[in-house]
Amino acid sequence: MKKIKSRQRTHEENFQAFVGIVRRLRKECPWDREQTHESIRHSLIEETYEAIESIDEHRFDELQCELGDILLHIVLHSVMAEEEQQFTIDDVIESITEKMIRRHPHVFGNVEVSGTNDILRNWEQIKLTEGRRSVLDGVPKNMPALMRAHRIQEKASKVGFDWNNKKDVWKKVEEEMNELMHAERSKKPKHIQEEFGDILFSLVNYARFIGVNSEFALKAATDKFTKRFNKIEEELKRRNKKIGSVPLDELDAIWNQHKKSVRRGKG
Repeated sequence: MKKIKSRQRTHEENFQAFVGIVRRLRKECPWDREQTHESIRHSLIEETYEAIESIDEHRFDELQCELGDILLHIVLHSVMAEEEQQFTIDDVIESITEKMIRRHPHVFGNVEVSGTNDILRNWEQIKLTEGRRSVLDGVPKNMPALMRAHRIQEKASKVGFDWNNKKDVWKKVEEEMNELMHAERSKKPKHIQEEFGDILFSLVNYARFIGVNSEFALKAATDKFTKRFNKIEEELKRRNKKIGSVPLDELDAIWNQHKKSVRRGKG
């Protein structure tokens, strides 16, 4: 008897089947049923960072899984809203579809652009017609601070509020450093914190001018420090020593030895 091949499901059928699974989990799984938007909000952030880590490490099999986890949260939040008759997953898809068409008039309309800068300027102007009161609206306050500073500066830049060249930006960094030293002499903690924050904001601005993302740069620097510090711990373990009882000059010697080996391509 000839075996009949089953028909492959379409993308739409796959998606609807997945939504159906989430709806069933909300009804039949005690844990899923207990969850609220607030109870799983941290998990959405965690899954996003895991996806970013997969991208950074070029682990695309892992990225596939992490994107699935993010999709789960999108559908789960939508199903919970559906239960409260607030909105549905179809509403979510419809709203983002309309937004993409509205914000790309150079693709779906008759607007002509000369390049990316025109597109970005148009994007910000279109946002203002959508009910936003400020060009700076839309950047979450709970974003990582360096990333938020970068995005705020980008948004201001798109409407022409920016420095002309990186030399002027670096002068601002030096100015803020001098102000910090002056604040330290005042011994006022709030003043010192404010001036230190101004330095960080200025450094983010300079990084932007030289094509560096401050958030990713600091992450890479922290990862590098962690790796080198771990090498110190490994070496001390090999010497049967505890890190808390070793003088700083010996720690520095191991640190510098590891730096040299990395530069020679051995670590």
